[in-house]
Amino acid sequence: MSKQILHIGIDDTDSPKGMCTTFLAYKIINRLKKENVDFLDFPNLVRFNPNIPWKTRGNGAVGIKISTSNPKKIKNLVKKFVKQYSDVKNGANPGLVFCQDENVPNEFSKLSSDAMWKLIHRNEAKKILSKHNLDFFYLGNGQGLVGATSVLGYNFQDETYELLSYRKSSQFGKKRILDKSKVKEMQEKTYPNTFNSFDSKKNKVLLMPHGPDPVFYGVRGEDSTTLISASKMIQPKEKLAGYLIFKSNQGTGDHLKNEIDVNNFLPYTSGTLQGVVIKKPTVTKGGHVFFSIIVDNVKINCAVYKPTRITDIAKELIVGDILKVGGGIRKATKTHPRILNLEFIQIIKLEKKSKLINPFCKNCQKHMKSKGKNQGFQCVRCKKTSDHKNRQFITRSVKEQIYIPDVSAHRHLTKPVQRMKQKPKSEKFNPNSSWIANF
Repeated sequence: MSKQILHIGIDDTDSPKGMCTTFLAYKIINRLKKENVDFLDFPNLVRFNPNIPWKTRGNGAVGIKISTSNPKKIKNLVKKFVKQYSDVKNGANPGLVFCQDENVPNEFSKLSSDAMWKLIHRNEAKKILSKHNLDFFYLGNGQGLVGATSVLGYNFQDETYELLSYRKSSQFGKKRILDKSKVKEMQEKTYPNTFNSFDSKKNKVLLMPHGPDPVFYGVRGEDSTTLISASKMIQPKEKLAGYLIFKSNQGTGDHLKNEIDVNNFLPYTSGTLQGVVIKKPTVTKGGHVFFSIIVDNVKINCAVYKPTRITDIAKELIVGDILKVGGGIRKATKTHPRILNLEFIQIIKLEKKSKLINPFCKNCQKHMKSKGKNQGFQCVRCKKTSDHKNRQFITRSVKEQIYIPDVSAHRHLTKPVQRMKQKPKSEKFNPNSSWIANF
């Protein structure tokens, strides 16, 4: 029989108490390797809008593209895995979508693009799937169908890769132990081709999760070859089950390509705005900074939180500064209006900062003293007088550039500094390379 293309989309199989959709992909791919299938690409790990309130961790969905002579059998196999491994009892709402065609419908791409920055209702995904008469399956409320549909429609404009290593089931939930110095050394040796593995400022490991899920660590970078060699440098003491390399949109800033509509300032929306500071920043007791900008005559309240460490930049802003900012809109509460939680601040144009000072006596090289309210100023030595204070311009401590959070406060999609000026590139998939391994 001739082989047919089969796209498989999976989302929301995990919960805060366990499981991981990428681990399910690892299990499925290992099983499919026993069937007569051809893998046509790296498995895709696409992170969508990080401001969705019900996401578990990184709001990521997984896509797998294969060719098979028995799509019906493969569909049943995958469905069985989703049923077996999804953590439904702890709140997972898995969705599974199959597209048995070379080309995924255009509407999938539109949904994918929208899911990157706003909240999508599961009925929108169901409508598209039913319209195209595609096979799909879900458990719980079916919210996972949004990610499972969107991942198949995602078009990579920029791509990164992540090697995720998995624990043996006997180790799930147990404390992970890594040699910090090895992670630090790995990052130094592989920079700039890996990112967000270690925070040198805080001497903190970033590539290892802390929850009960099956992932031991994940190395992110620019290509699979670097990730494999980086992984060998880490040398965990725990015997691992294996690893899988994903093509991803992590570190691309994907969710901040949308321009927020200030007249329709919807909660959970991600994106950017350009405006002018109209209110001097205020610093709360916890060190968070709040200020306001005006965009198209609409006042937008902005918040910068202490862990990002860009609070030091935010509090130096003054009225008149022109900024581009990006982040997610927080839902209004009884005490606070909707607010834009910032993920970056880009200073486009700095307002000149000045202060009024007593006039300077050039003869005596001293500042004059006030003679009293509205009575002008006089030099105490030579008695020379002046009617007005002088304006002194102050050097600003911030510059016209982009400021992003410290690496420890990066989200999955935050674009690291080292990637800012990189041109997007792609890696050709080689099915015979070491993109998956079992130990």
